[in-house]
Amino acid sequence: MTEFEYDVLVIGGVGVDTIVRVDELAVPVGDSVHVPPIHDYVAHTGNGVALGFHYLGLRTKFIDYLGEDEQGAQVLRAYDRQGLDFSWLPAPHGTPRSVNLVDREGRRFSYYDGRHPADLRMPPEFARPHVERSRHVHLSISNHNRGLLPLLQESGRTVSTDLHAWDGVHSHQVAFAHQADLVFMSAAELGGEGALEPVMQSVLEHGKATLVVATDGADGCHVLQRKGGTVRHFPAVGTLPGRSIVDSNGAGDAFVTGFLHAWFGGRDRETDLESCVMAGQVAGAYACGTAGTHTSFIDAATLIAATRPPLISP
Repeated sequence: MTEFEYDVLVIGGVGVDTIVRVDELAVPVGDSVHVPPIHDYVAHTGNGVALGFHYLGLRTKFIDYLGEDEQGAQVLRAYDRQGLDFSWLPAPHGTPRSVNLVDREGRRFSYYDGRHPADLRMPPEFARPHVERSRHVHLSISNHNRGLLPLLQESGRTVSTDLHAWDGVHSHQVAFAHQADLVFMSAAELGGEGALEPVMQSVLEHGKATLVVATDGADGCHVLQRKGGTVRHFPAVGTLPGRSIVDSNGAGDAFVTGFLHAWFGGRDRETDLESCVMAGQVAGAYACGTAGTHTSFIDAATLIAATRPPLISP
């Protein structure tokens, strides 16, 4: 039996978020408005997934491009403080950034500055040693990851990805959707329940995935297994004791890590899907309990305790 150095390798998706808290996600009358203090946070999807796994106790490796700028230095300081194993290549246009508006209900809207050149690709020779030392790979849909798909297929590693708010049509996500074993997405752009099932079915029909999960905010999530036949809906768990919803930035990333932590845990995945969904939803709800992106991560002991039904508040 092969012994791996890492339980999971996360590839791509680090940047810095600037969070602006507003009353509502609309442009107010006038040319300016006072807001609470504006802060920068180490963020973006790969960061959230890597740190989520790290705090759940999985041996985690993270690789990406990073700017040689103040935002990149902020990332490196944070990872040094948190003990995350991170390797990087210099990003020619600097560290990606976002400006996120967050309203009083914790909902957010993001202005995303990906800034990497369109033709930037992560060299397979950089990624390969990390892939070989890892049991599972989570591949962010950053465009510079596209050239790694053949390497991952050849490696024999299981691969997960998050398509985020995919409409089921946009070509950017298609290759990732069709070459991952476990596919996550948001239902936000799918235009209602009638469009959801055909998109999820198409991922299974045209790709290799055994499982597709579509998160749906306050409406919970929808899950389709290759052996399951039809889409199953799981209601949201609600809030956790002592943690109200403050900021939804990073909730989807936390769902992925909670779900996969349970999926990796030696459970009977066909019959215990409910436990994986519950773990994902609890991790996502926990992440909403503090302001800012990726500012709090649930640990394994808290996750296990919180997935016991009596501890969930409606």
